[in-house]
Amino acid sequence: MNRFEGRGSREAKIRYLDGDFQILMPGSHVTCAMTGETIPVDELRYWSVLRQEPYISCEASLEAEKRAGALPTQKR
Repeated sequence: MNRFEGRGSREAKIRYLDGDFQILMPGSHVTCAMTGETIPVDELRYWSVLRQEPYISCEASLEAEKRAGALPTQKR
């Protein structure tokens, strides 16, 4: 799937898996859980399986992990 397949500009519904994702409802993009920025589905590279959230960059993903207290050196 790519962004030119006529899905308009609606948000996709995605199930995030380990190393992959499953598109439940086609769309052109998802929204970053940390920044609110739009991520084209074909550019989606970072997400949390546990929290089922997409991220625009590795920095946003790291900040989400810090916020969740999920890093090994953090106390919960």
